Amino acid sequence: MSFVGDFIGDVVGGITGAKQAGEAAEKAGDLQYAAAMKGIEEQRRQFDKLVELMAPYVAPGVGSIKAQEELIGLAGPAAQREAIRQLETSPEMQAMIQQGENALLQQASATGGLRGGNVQAALAQFRPQVLSQLIGQQYERLGGLTSIGQAAAAGQASSGMNLASNIGTLLGEGAAARAGGVLAQGNVARQAFGDLLDIGKTAAGFF
Repeated sequence: MSFVGDFIGDVVGGITGAKQAGEAAEKAGDLQYAAAMKGIEEQRRQFDKLVELMAPYVAPGVGSIKAQEELIGLAGPAAQREAIRQLETSPEMQAMIQQGENALLQQASATGGLRGGNVQAALAQFRPQVLSQLIGQQYERLGGLTSIGQAAAAGQASSGMNLASNIGTLLGEGAAARAGGVLAQGNVARQAFGDLLDIGKTAAGFF
């Protein structure tokens, strides 16, 4: 009987130890899963912060694209006329015209040709030339803002792709950790069942 008692004690001890090991594996899996979720949360927080920091650059870029489209007629004739009208009546345009016309009149006055036809023709051509020049300059300025916005948006897109990849990795690791814990518990149950069968067989053979 001592042999049977020792055998049963060893088996029960093995079952108990296996159960403890399984519970430990499951707990470890839960901890790893929780760590993965915290990692995902932190990466999302950092990405949101990046979007917030990039917003002042992205927003003007979006607006500048729209303004460029209006200026060259891609948004329709009415929008193009309004964009040109705004440039034509802008303080910058008025200052350029005033300075240019004053320079032409001063030059004509100094040469005695103030009332000449050449001066009148020059004055008549001056405004359209200034406006055309200003339209080109405005388009280039807007292009600079568009480039800044494009670079900021591209940075966000790249960070978003990295975030998605990292989240996928962490989710896979967390799921694998939990699955490992569940499998460990399953192995404990299977081993316990096998040990109980061994006890039955041994006891039957002994008696």
